Amino acid sequence: MPVVSGYELLKFLSKRFGFYIIRQKGNHATITNDVRFTTIPLHEELDTGTLKSILKDAGVTRKQFLQEYKK
Repeated sequence: MPVVSGYELLKFLSKRFGFYIIRQKGNHATITNDVRFTTIPLHEELDTGTLKSILKDAGVTRKQFLQEYKK
């Protein structure tokens, strides 16, 4: 998995999968696409496990993420 920041992941999920921020508290943003919800820590670098968990909550497969991320 590539190393991504919380901001990059937020941008990716909003552009490719229609997620948007519904609330933010401190350095964590809760996002939704009106079907699924997840929280993204807006840190410089996300751990691999955290990234996988967020993608799972968002309903994005690892394959989709790897294919779409650098487009």
